[in-house]
Amino acid sequence: MPAKSAAKAIFDRLESQHPNAWTELTFTTPFELVVATILSAQCTDARVNQVTPLVFARYPTARELSRAKPEDVEKIVQPTGFFRAKTRSLIGMAEALMEHHRGEVPKDMDALVDLPGVGRKTANVVRGHAFKLPGLPVDRHVVRVANRIGLVASDNPEVIEAELGKLLPPARWTQASDTLILHGRRICKPKPLCDRCQVRLQCRYFKMLGPVARRKKSK
Repeated sequence: MPAKSAAKAIFDRLESQHPNAWTELTFTTPFELVVATILSAQCTDARVNQVTPLVFARYPTARELSRAKPEDVEKIVQPTGFFRAKTRSLIGMAEALMEHHRGEVPKDMDALVDLPGVGRKTANVVRGHAFKLPGLPVDRHVVRVANRIGLVASDNPEVIEAELGKLLPPARWTQASDTLILHGRRICKPKPLCDRCQVRLQCRYFKMLGPVARRKKSK
């Protein structure tokens, strides 16, 4: 794991490449963000954003969603995939909000992860984006990019969250995660575009390439 100063320099360069990185999910309330994040599992944000306006119009708060018929919700969210499991999570989450939180999304991490369909990644998304609290979501892009660069050496999301959290002050956690996610979507794809990466000279993956491969990926 790099020193904090080296990690800061890497994130500074990444943030300059992806300025103002933020979640690409569309939402206006914490409840909407929970719904959108649950739907985003194994689905693109763009597809989720096509579906959520219909969900929010019909079920604007936890009260309406908690009373929804599963078959009605399934019809709306079907384009996001795994629609039956997602419907169970959405209705269960809304029921839990009504039963334990007066219909409001809690800010506390433990309370969030107790909601059906809400894991630590989703809880961090909500804390960081809806409540502006320290949150460092770790998705597949963060796992791939952070390991390739050499910021971490683990495939365990909770370990990665903890290790990245040690490298940056809490105020930077959410943007750091969003930046890694965008970098993974745009540059550090499964087949990386190293020639477009502004941290390739600091990247462990790039350094491990042979001289010929590095020249090809730098062109």
